Amino acid sequence: MIEYVNQLGGGAPRIGALPQGSAVSLWALDTTLDVVGGHRVAEALSLLDAAERDQAGRRRQQADRHRYLASHVGLRVLLGGYLGLAPERVSLVREVCPCCGGPHGRPAVAGGAIHFSLSHSGDLAYFAFSRVPLGVDVEAIPSPEAVRDVLHTLHPDETAELKALPESGRPLALSRIWCRKEAYLKATGTGLALGLVDPYVGSAPAPAAVAGWTLTDLPAPRGYAAALAVQAGPTA
Repeated sequence: MIEYVNQLGGGAPRIGALPQGSAVSLWALDTTLDVVGGHRVAEALSLLDAAERDQAGRRRQQADRHRYLASHVGLRVLLGGYLGLAPERVSLVREVCPCCGGPHGRPAVAGGAIHFSLSHSGDLAYFAFSRVPLGVDVEAIPSPEAVRDVLHTLHPDETAELKALPESGRPLALSRIWCRKEAYLKATGTGLALGLVDPYVGSAPAPAAVAGWTLTDLPAPRGYAAALAVQAGPTA
């Protein structure tokens, strides 16, 4: 269990060296902040690339647009700190999709010097950085209605586990499943293209084993759940 997540605030963060091996550096951010890592969110567009500016422009609600900008300023500040670059000089690309071969796979840094993952939900963003592929996911605990909507889209054993619980206990159990599964799917680059059935990750307090990967539940504020998936062993 990882017990500590660094907090990224308004001031410039103190960023050490990227951990060795498959160790992970984790950060969290309150995306309602007006200043992130020493940069004003309202003036953030100059730090972002064309794809990020386009995505920001698609957020019609001001609050959603602010959250997106804050999280991407945070991402660039942290990546820049690990790479020794100004935030605006970090070059982001997309890897090849493992499902179709198209150019819309995992977000990556050009050159692959560092692997990262970003997730945001509500007013919270999580960032993870490592020398190996990884994925992080944070989610607000769903409503009972949301549980019913996705109950039968999961692995059959996960569906059975949720059905065996009283209805009041299902949202937390589903949040464990969802975060673990989403972290893994982000790490592999497949996303939701192949659905939510595989892999089986379980709803118990400890994640089920997934071959080739290490899944870990992360500390999260009240009302949220979070999980991390990290590639196990040496990379190719």
